Parts: sequence; structure tokens; C-alpha cells
Amino acid sequence: MLNSYTETSLHYDPDRCINCGRCTQVCPHAVFEHGPDRVELAHPAACMECGACALNCPVKAIIVQSGVGCAWAMIRAALRGKDMDSECSCGGDDDTCCG
Repeated sequence: MLNSYTETSLHYDPDRCINCGRCTQVCPHAVFEHGPDRVELAHPAACMECGACALNCPVKAIIVQSGVGCAWAMIRAALRGKDMDSECSCGGDDDTCCG
């Protein structure tokens, strides 16, 4: 499970992209960048799997399994009233967060 925190459930099909740019507007980590003909997947390892890009893609060119990864760990920590440092180490042996 070495570096499993850099792998995400994000799948992008550039052939379906219509270059609307919605994913670039809603992504909090700049995973996508504008390209000349379609959006480019610039920083896939930065994806926190929140699902905003997939929800806003009108042609379903983006699929991401939200509810996993660091986004879910942050939400869960906030709901429990804890901070991320005590809830998740992002890349540790805890299979319930960030990996």
C-alpha cells in the first residue's frame, strides 16, 4: 500500500469533454486545467475525491467515487468534532481514510 494516498478513483475521458470548463471552476485543488480543445487532467494526485467535478460535468466525462479518500476523512472528522491531524494521517496504515 506504499503511496496509496496518491491514487484516486478519478477517471477522466477526454474524448467526451466539450471544454465547458466547469470542472476547473469547481475543483478545490486545480486537478483540471483549460486546454486548447478540451480540459486537461493536470494534477490527478491532488484529487481529494470530493466529486464536485463529476457532479458538474454535463457530458459525464468525469467519474469519481466520492465518499472515499481525504475528502471523506475531512468531512468525517468535522462531523465528529475532531481535527484532521488526530483523525487521519493521509498515507498511514488506517484504511478508513485517505487511501
